[in-house]
Amino acid sequence: MTELTVFADSESMGLALASEIAAGIEESAAHERRYLLGCPGGRSPRTTYTALTRLVAERALDLSHLVIVMMDDYVEREGDSFYRVDPALHHSVEGFALREIVGPLDRAARVGISPDHLWMPDPADPAAYDARLRDAEGVDLFILASGDSDGHIAFNPSGSARDSRTRIIELAESTRRDNLGTFPEFGSLDAVPHYGISVGVATLIDVSRRAVLVAPGPSKVEAVRRIASATDYDPEWPATLLACCRNAALFADSLSAPSSRGDHVPDGAPTGRNEVH
Repeated sequence: MTELTVFADSESMGLALASEIAAGIEESAAHERRYLLGCPGGRSPRTTYTALTRLVAERALDLSHLVIVMMDDYVEREGDSFYRVDPALHHSVEGFALREIVGPLDRAARVGISPDHLWMPDPADPAAYDARLRDAEGVDLFILASGDSDGHIAFNPSGSARDSRTRIIELAESTRRDNLGTFPEFGSLDAVPHYGISVGVATLIDVSRRAVLVAPGPSKVEAVRRIASATDYDPEWPATLLACCRNAALFADSLSAPSSRGDHVPDGAPTGRNEVH
């Protein structure tokens, strides 16, 4: 089972993870090697990205060897072909990466991220993404997040196979509803795209040298319950893949940790939790 660490709030959770990432970036630079950081879009990791930007500025870090590895993006269908949505659109994950990760880090850094160090899966050749990550000898740290209502991770819906890899996915309605909260500019479910390209369950398990799933806020209570008690991958809740990742950790805050709210902690959940105040 994955050890659960509970933080006082999402800001302290984000700072703890950002501090680990900043240290990894510095260590990789000292050894003249790339540092691959796997990133989701969305709400859960925002405090991590904000704290990392602050640490990069405080330490005047050189980010020329940092590679941002994104998990997924929305795609549109044209006949039998798929293409990623325009990065200028509010819901583009590539656009999110440029606005909320790469842009702020570039402005904070002594030396910014190289233009070719934002990696995105290509709908024309999804399998090439897995090969690229394997050839890079994996992702140093993958930040993960779980869907509120169905445990989707990236765009992998409930029922995703353990051996699934980067592919085009028809998005589940529950995933599309969750993403109304991530991108409120959609306005209605009808505006949410029906397809995405996404790393698979096996992709994440195989390439993550360390995986940290962040689950802040009251909407994540069920996610924390399920993930904390998982001993193996459960396709009904794909975020349980964390149980299969190397060097895995589950970070919650006082609003999402079940026992912090007086909720029932499932049988088999870790009893020796780390509490961070």
